[in-house]
Amino acid sequence: MTSASTGTSAVQRARALFAPEAAGADLRDGYLDLLGDVDPTPPTIAQRMMNSSALPLIYERLWRPFGVRMMTGLGGPNIGDEYEMAGDSLGLERGSTVLDIACGPGNFTRRLVRQVGEPGLVVALDASPTMLAQAVRETSARNAVYVRGDALALPFGDDSFDAVCCFAALYLFSDPMRAIAEMERVLAPGGRIAILTSCHRGPAPLHPVVGLSSLISGVKVFGRDEITGAFESLGLRDVSQRVTGVAQFVNARKPV
Repeated sequence: MTSASTGTSAVQRARALFAPEAAGADLRDGYLDLLGDVDPTPPTIAQRMMNSSALPLIYERLWRPFGVRMMTGLGGPNIGDEYEMAGDSLGLERGSTVLDIACGPGNFTRRLVRQVGEPGLVVALDASPTMLAQAVRETSARNAVYVRGDALALPFGDDSFDAVCCFAALYLFSDPMRAIAEMERVLAPGGRIAILTSCHRGPAPLHPVVGLSSLISGVKVFGRDEITGAFESLGLRDVSQRVTGVAQFVNARKPV
């Protein structure tokens, strides 16, 4: 990230959103590092790939478009449609403060910063140093700040963000429901949350097979009602779900 993109004002604004115990995060290699030598991610095949040095180089241009097409099916939304759906579901305005969880190499982050404009701020969090390094290299926006942190214990205060998103990553987390609860906690009243993740649509007899595959690969396949149910149990309103292929796009609003 250039000096402009990690300008003092953006970093200071991001620090102001941190919980007190995280406010002293070090700025390393262009991102605020809250983990140091700690790796909170599970030691699965999928997560090891995310932490590799090769995948970040091809993630945005090859891996992600191919993965989205595999998940959504031939008739489903492509990567461009995904970006548009994300922006619409979050209801972003100029000046909004957004949290992009599991941001990877910043492919969504760079689009979000354009939507919120220079008055806005996008804080993008990931646990992978290699993904964040690639994000820093490819981001020049002055209103984007990258943070290395744990999605299961977000380092931010309650009600900190106007919008929170997590696209194509929740199925990699060791405790997805805890991650969703953390997203709701840091979302301000009236704010919107959006998630793109997996969805199992097959018959019940296949559930054990899907569960075994998830255990081996580290990629969880959620039941059709799991994410919407989690949103509703947290008191989120206007829950909307679109299922296509083996993917689901779910968004909701936190009541005022």
